[in-house]
Amino acid sequence: MTQTPSPQPPADRPWTGRVFVGVSLDGFIARTDGDIGWLTDPPPGREHTTVTSSVPGEIWETYFPTIDHLLMGRRTYDTIATIQPWLYGSTPVVVVSTTLPDDDPRVAVVRSVDEAQRLLTERGARQVYVDGGQLIQSFLRAGLIEEITTCWAPVLIDSGQRLFGELDADVLLTLRGCHVSETGMVHATYRVDHS
Repeated sequence: MTQTPSPQPPADRPWTGRVFVGVSLDGFIARTDGDIGWLTDPPPGREHTTVTSSVPGEIWETYFPTIDHLLMGRRTYDTIATIQPWLYGSTPVVVVSTTLPDDDPRVAVVRSVDEAQRLLTERGARQVYVDGGQLIQSFLRAGLIEEITTCWAPVLIDSGQRLFGELDADVLLTLRGCHVSETGMVHATYRVDHS
């Protein structure tokens, strides 16, 4: 199987914005209280059909090693901050938050999307993983995302934190790879077509 190549930075900035996110079939990335157990600990005993592809969507094990910076929002940080060991190893992590204290040595805290852009450029970032619903929405509206991989989980959770919000205009996507894993997740990788 051929893996989709990492997208190249656009001409107007040195880094590429990329999304990799698990989402319920009804479009939520977490329950209202932030719980993601439906994604990380699905009930056992279901036998899903797998679908292979000559060009599969991204999977975490090959995606994450291509990332040189991780950018997340406050809610995402609050969800993962207490997990031991730290999930991201030595990969530089930047948190965008207007209220988070700057006291966690594992992360750099910035206060705005503009400040995040400047810091990523100053640090020489090339492949930036953007995580967290509101931050993904902000970066998408600002035209700062070049690739989106969604991992659609076979569950409906009815309400929670939406992956996508209101946009100023349509965002066209080109499918770059797709497959279904043994867990029933549909992995789809799209290029964001900026016009």
